[in-house]
Amino acid sequence: MKLKHLYLALSVLGICYTWYYNIQWFQTAENLTFLGFMQDAQENFAGKSFGADLTVVVLTFFVFMIPESIKLKIRFWWVLIPLTFLIAIAFTFPLFLYMRANALEKLQKAT
Repeated sequence: MKLKHLYLALSVLGICYTWYYNIQWFQTAENLTFLGFMQDAQENFAGKSFGADLTVVVLTFFVFMIPESIKLKIRFWWVLIPLTFLIAIAFTFPLFLYMRANALEKLQKAT
């Protein structure tokens, strides 16, 4: 199995794993708004720690992804920015790595 296929599998795992809990939140929460979600996520120090951690991960991902995508001429890379916030970084980061591996593979075949 190629590494890019592992990235794709991790992307699927990322969407399934995070949205399993998102769906549970939608089924049990009283305030079904983005603000309500953010308030629930900040309810204790553990949630705040995860939030801080993910903020740094997302920023680092964007700092890496944007110039790398432009350099490798990855098509539709910009779609990953809103998807990061709408779905999860656990989905978009491995999906970007899959897209990057495809671009690198094409470059190797061209040379």
